[in-house]
Amino acid sequence: MRVTLNGAPVETSAGTLFELRDELMPGRDVAVLNGFQAAADRPLSEGDCVHLGKKGELPSREELESLMSARHSPRVHGAVKGSVVGIAGLGGLGSNIAAALARLGVGRLVVADFDVVEPTNLNRQNYFVSHLGMAKTDATVEILRGVNPFVEVEAHAVRVSPGNAAEIFGGCDVVCEAFDSATEKAMLANALMEGLPGVPLVCGSGLAGYGDSNEIRTERRMGGLYLCGDGESAAGEGSGLMSPRVCICAGHMANAVLRILMGVE
Repeated sequence: MRVTLNGAPVETSAGTLFELRDELMPGRDVAVLNGFQAAADRPLSEGDCVHLGKKGELPSREELESLMSARHSPRVHGAVKGSVVGIAGLGGLGSNIAAALARLGVGRLVVADFDVVEPTNLNRQNYFVSHLGMAKTDATVEILRGVNPFVEVEAHAVRVSPGNAAEIFGGCDVVCEAFDSATEKAMLANALMEGLPGVPLVCGSGLAGYGDSNEIRTERRMGGLYLCGDGESAAGEGSGLMSPRVCICAGHMANAVLRILMGVE
């Protein structure tokens, strides 16, 4: 029968997943069959998609893409691999969104932030002590290379403004707004609606404190504008920004991007 093995079509007489492994790639200890990591042997069928890997080894670019495709399904991987996503702001939301999209296999990320990593960021932002003092753009590039070295990252160490927003994010299929202040959020929305009409914008609002996780939701407000959060919980005295709700909202935003790229929204 004919199956796809690590991204390449092969002919095999093997009747099961492990027979295929023993025939063509003995010693491999990770087996993914049609998007499902298999701990036990499974029968093979014509047209199955198989990835065989080895724990602890960095695969080649081709093998990593095959693995991503196997886990996400070829249709999903094909859609995200060719996409470009912008992220304005690399704080709690933006740094975590960037990591999620890199794991997803988005082809190119365009990120922008003018700030540096400082100690108060560490309670919720996707940085480490070793990044203190680094530009957030540089730290993000370093982290994303560790997550997925084959994702292209275009970093802009500048403050996003009405004058440069459309230039920075021109060519993006979707843009994520990940700023702290309502003024900056409105600025970006207005700048992109005017400069890049038709490009979806995913925004975050209402993620402070430790309220009910289920109050954080994703809503399509108008046209291509999406809002993630509870819409109410602002940071202030007694209601800080903490990693659980920040990461939940970042996950909502990354998932909204995926749904847009897949044509669901």
